[in-house]
Amino acid sequence: MTIRTGRRAVAVPFSASASASAPAPRRRVGEVLRFTAIVACLPYLSLKVAWAAGSRIGIPEGSALRHDGDSLMVLNGLTVAMDGVVVLLAFLLTRPWGRRVPSWLLVVPMWCASGLLAPVVAAFPVQTLISLMRGGAVTSGRADALLDPWVWCVVYSGFIVQALTLGALFVRYARERWGHLWHGRIGELPPSPTGSARRLSAGMASALALFAGAMHLVWAAGGTFGLSPGRAAAQDLDARVNDASYVLFAALTLAGGLLLAYGRGRRVPVLAALAAAWIGSGALAGWGGWLTLTTLTAPAGDPHLPAPPMSLTYSVQMIVGVLVAAAGAHFFAERDAARCG
Repeated sequence: MTIRTGRRAVAVPFSASASASAPAPRRRVGEVLRFTAIVACLPYLSLKVAWAAGSRIGIPEGSALRHDGDSLMVLNGLTVAMDGVVVLLAFLLTRPWGRRVPSWLLVVPMWCASGLLAPVVAAFPVQTLISLMRGGAVTSGRADALLDPWVWCVVYSGFIVQALTLGALFVRYARERWGHLWHGRIGELPPSPTGSARRLSAGMASALALFAGAMHLVWAAGGTFGLSPGRAAAQDLDARVNDASYVLFAALTLAGGLLLAYGRGRRVPVLAALAAAWIGSGALAGWGGWLTLTTLTAPAGDPHLPAPPMSLTYSVQMIVGVLVAAAGAHFFAERDAARCG
């Protein structure tokens, strides 16, 4: 925040006292958002705990999940921990002690969470609308479906609520703590001493994001290039909508990274370019990593194992995320140093 002394404005760092003195209505809004985010986690956590205890509720007879054994237990434990992180973030973003957490300790899990949740927000409503227009279940009703349709509805609806509430809390928090770092427009950014390195990183990330986006575009259009026979047979409309969402996130990554690195679009707000790079790279990296992890736990000979081009696409998505995250860290470090200097 800024305190005026005479004719001079003095910048004062964000602190816990600023949050503690926030108006009561603002605090109540934060508490409502936190409560909503936590409640939205309960259906997913309840199902995971039930499955870990041996229940098969919501898992149809022909599902591969009934035969995964130890790998299913590991993934269940990991996803419970991930939803637990959502609960922790909800408290961190609304409690005074959360203002003292080091930046990286908040930003990294928040970037991962937004990346994992963004494709659900983008794809699931479209899948639901298409399914309702067809008069069918929200997801495939095949005999070998992983989960019953109602499970997808309950879990993904909860994910969307988590994304919206956690996103709103993070925007409020980030505006108060780091808002000074993204004021202005692209054309107002000062020359960077690492401009050439930033452009090189952005060029590499853009080329890789373009590759990943092109692969997903092929699959979204119904192509089977790079898919194993099992994956090609399972490439239904829901899967194509998912792939279309990854094309969107690849485009956001390209737009945000190139705008910030090359200074194009001089009237574009810095915040808009940062948000595009944040969401796009998080979605590509998060789901590239998650799909790679689930592949590693799949049994050998599984017909749905990805072919090498698909595995390469997942790996490229993770590399894009690392490059964009590193470039973003340098960008903020430079902005902060320039402000302090």
